[in-house]
Amino acid sequence: MDDNYFEVPPQKLIYYIGKDSDLYQDLNEQLEVFGYNLRTFLSIDNILSNADLPAPDIILAHIPLTADNLKDDEKIKLLHQLYQKNIPIVYLSEGETLAERLQAVKMGGEAFFNLPLDTGALIDTLDNLSYSEPAEKYRVLIIDDSAFQANFFAVLLEKHGVICQLMNDPMQILQQLADFNPDLVLLDMYMPRYSGLELAKVIRQMEKFVGLPIVFLSAETDKEKQLEAMSLGGDDFLDKTINPAHFYAAISARIERYRKLRLLMTRDSLTGLNNHTLLIDRLNQELMRSVRYRSELSFIMIDIDHFKQVNDTYGHPTGDQVLKSLARLLKQRLRISDIIGRYGGEEFAVILPETAPKAALKVINELRVAFSNIRHYGGDKEFSITFSGGIAGFPGYKTAVEISDAADKALYTAKRTGRNRIVIDNK
Repeated sequence: MDDNYFEVPPQKLIYYIGKDSDLYQDLNEQLEVFGYNLRTFLSIDNILSNADLPAPDIILAHIPLTADNLKDDEKIKLLHQLYQKNIPIVYLSEGETLAERLQAVKMGGEAFFNLPLDTGALIDTLDNLSYSEPAEKYRVLIIDDSAFQANFFAVLLEKHGVICQLMNDPMQILQQLADFNPDLVLLDMYMPRYSGLELAKVIRQMEKFVGLPIVFLSAETDKEKQLEAMSLGGDDFLDKTINPAHFYAAISARIERYRKLRLLMTRDSLTGLNNHTLLIDRLNQELMRSVRYRSELSFIMIDIDHFKQVNDTYGHPTGDQVLKSLARLLKQRLRISDIIGRYGGEEFAVILPETAPKAALKVINELRVAFSNIRHYGGDKEFSITFSGGIAGFPGYKTAVEISDAADKALYTAKRTGRNRIVIDNK
């Protein structure tokens, strides 16, 4: 396994302004787990006096929030001028009066937290302010018997960063749909052996692709035939002479709507991870790819230990924060190519392509230790929690059912033999 397995994003730099060294130390330990580098300053002046300091991603300000605190208000403006951009500021305060909150807003605060601090909620806010996932490029499958036409429209789309897959042989459509997983199919209406209408009907008969946008592309001007094409499964009909700018706008609008609907259907609403259905679908896809390229694959089942006690002791909102903290840790510390999902309840699952079970054990064990070091808060009480895991892999198992059952049994063994451990299926 490559020592650089984890694709950890560059650490986000946070400046903590305040005199509470215990609070700084506690924040430093907790935030470091989630990829934040905290530097402390006693006052805003300490930052302003050193022009060589790098620009922070966020400022945590634990300073007095009083209506007459105009000096700090002006200094905050100087900070923005120093770094030539507005730095998001999060204010920390012992109180939470309306006057303090209003003052924090007047001083450019993006968020306000009163002490004692809910670290989980703070990390949620920091993530929202500092991390933005790069937009996934649009993927368009172009099916046209004319290589010239297909290339012409591909070039138009690729200028906007769209990934295009060209097909001249309609008989390969099922394989291409499975492998390429497009956001939209651009389909020539008239082809020698099979018409676009017939191919559209085939696509619509497959449950997995019922919602996939299909846009017909033709020089056909007969409105009756255009309507017929739409009635047989098409989402739009574009004339081949369409203006290039209008062409991209029409394609991108369709893809955006499709992605929003797909997100609602395939994402867990609490954690934002893949839901159970999509996770198993992706496991099937990755297994087929592993068979084709003769590469290894690992599937890991994860279960939070004694999670019911968390809900019973601290309440379900605190339990939700625990689930979100594990989801956040998995997303930040695993590779972009790894697939993470919420299997159900307090169970998560991870698919590691091109990774042998022994290598997966090292990866998940590092995450297990990191998660056990996170402190959670239920009201005014602090607690930590652990997880257990089970690993199974390909080529030991050949189907999604076999590999998930084996991982589940390994997880059961981990729970039965003491919890807070990872067990590999020995096949």
